[in-house]
Amino acid sequence: MKLPEEGTLLRIFIGESDTHKGKALHEAIVLKAREMNLAGATVFRGIMGYGAASRIHSIKLLRLSDDLPVMIEIVDSAENIEKILPFLDETVKEGLITMEKVSVIRYRSGKER
Repeated sequence: MKLPEEGTLLRIFIGESDTHKGKALHEAIVLKAREMNLAGATVFRGIMGYGAASRIHSIKLLRLSDDLPVMIEIVDSAENIEKILPFLDETVKEGLITMEKVSVIRYRSGKER
């Protein structure tokens, strides 16, 4: 797959315990992105954060939070990113979704040589 030099970065901030149809929401989002043939998606697990409700979610030495912050990043063309937005509107009940233009420097698989 070839990406244009100018792409779009979609960031989705949710909680680790968020679900969709019995599965982790971050997993459902990544699987949907793959199903839609988006260029790629990565999930990051945070160690501390808060959102619109201002409730702190953190990992402590003596206690593990069961709802750590999670961020999913998806990069593709603006046109392809637009295609997943209705799914996110339906599934992300709490959280933040941002989009920004990015410069794509390189996009290669290990199979391309």
